[in-house]
Amino acid sequence: MCGRFAMNKETDDLILEFIARGGRAEDWRPSYSVAPTDEAPIIRDRVPKDETGQPGETVERELELAAWGLKPAWSKPGGPAPINARLESVATNGMFRGAFASHRCIVPMTGYYEWQQQDDGKQPYFIHSDAEVLAAAGLYSARKVDDAWNVTFTIITREARDASGEVHDRMPVFLQPDLWTQWLDPAKVTAPDALLHLLELSSASVARSITTYPVARTVNNSRTLDAADPALIEPIELAG
Repeated sequence: MCGRFAMNKETDDLILEFIARGGRAEDWRPSYSVAPTDEAPIIRDRVPKDETGQPGETVERELELAAWGLKPAWSKPGGPAPINARLESVATNGMFRGAFASHRCIVPMTGYYEWQQQDDGKQPYFIHSDAEVLAAAGLYSARKVDDAWNVTFTIITREARDASGEVHDRMPVFLQPDLWTQWLDPAKVTAPDALLHLLELSSASVARSITTYPVARTVNNSRTLDAADPALIEPIELAG
């Protein structure tokens, strides 16, 4: 699974990277520790409605803030809000099927954390690549709550094919740039198996560039750490 990640880029950096509008992400502050229920930037393509309430003719790419933990519009208050969706079942699982069909997004991250149990406790590792930003495949939902839109997201994961396999058996599905536009297309998916195949190939390719190293155990407690502290992702030497 992917249960914590770093996204330490500014809003303007992400807009330039993904060629997106500002959306409502102006309040974003870079974070080295994005945890479940936290807000983080996502990129999505939308077809805005015109003055009559009908869908327009153009697709707009937005950078949007969303809470980590998918809450489909049809779900009941207090119900599950999964942070991950398995690639193997994302197109057929009732929780994710609708979002996979037409509400796909990219979750930018600079890397993510996994943990390995040691005799003296859990040791965190930071998993990343040479790329400044990784584009994780995600799904989103937007529901209106008290006249405000509540946007939530989940990250799609797959069997580990990268360095995280040394620490954990799952990893996020990462997208190569040439797949971004097809993945974000708001049109309903008509060939889910073909899209799943592309995700498999793309994520396997990106995985070859990913490495891992141990970081300080300060990362372990998301409630007490300083999410703005770059030391969270600095490598450390483990005692032999």
